[in-house]
Amino acid sequence: MPNPAAPLPLVVSLPHSSAQVPPAAAARLALSPLEVEQSVDLGSTEVFGPLPVRHMFPAPQTRLVVDLNRAPDDLGPKGVVAAKDYAGRWVFSQQAAPEPGLKRQWVEGLWRPWHRRLAEALDDPAVRLLLDGHSLDGVGPAEAPDPGAKRADVVLSNRGDQQGQAAGRGDLTCPPEVLRLLGQALEEQGLSVAYNTPYVGGHIIVRYGPSLMARGAAAVQMELNKDLYADPGYSRVYSERAAELSLRLERALRLFLSRWR
Repeated sequence: MPNPAAPLPLVVSLPHSSAQVPPAAAARLALSPLEVEQSVDLGSTEVFGPLPVRHMFPAPQTRLVVDLNRAPDDLGPKGVVAAKDYAGRWVFSQQAAPEPGLKRQWVEGLWRPWHRRLAEALDDPAVRLLLDGHSLDGVGPAEAPDPGAKRADVVLSNRGDQQGQAAGRGDLTCPPEVLRLLGQALEEQGLSVAYNTPYVGGHIIVRYGPSLMARGAAAVQMELNKDLYADPGYSRVYSERAAELSLRLERALRLFLSRWR
């Protein structure tokens, strides 16, 4: 077993961890501060943030202005600068909605610097895994791929099928056997695990996964069930539960890495 005090050879990205609104976008928003806060992946900072990893990349701004987990050239209504939030509300006032030129400006000023730093961190040959961290509701909401379905404690994604195998979506971002090895380590910590359901993984693992795999590393999207650490209305995080889950996650990651050859 590796030294428990040693940093994990991971890069963690948290693209939906912030409610910060850039000054250039503040006057254009149609949403209240509370509605912006609701776009945050609740608990992602509290659970992933304490992990002792080589590099941690929280989002500097809300996903509603620039979504770091979308392709930079996707300027459509559900793209890198979204027209509506996940509750179907308009993000920007109709009189001040950003035009394509302004969207590109935001991408250049906000999206690219963060991804440039992330790419530089991933060039570190000691990094074995990019872990893209998110959280999700315990039951699939109406607009989700799995409305009404009860979800696992942890969802691991590599752009594959429910066994982690290739599913015609392009390159996998993590070998199936490695994905399942991570899942087994999480299960040994008492957590239920699902693979690529309801989500198969977003732009971050698509962008970096194939090149990491080419050198024997990998990229995985991890979604944590908010029922593990949040109140029923998802308005607050129970700090003790989040801290305990963070420790369980660290133990699982260390066990996984000790088995991954």
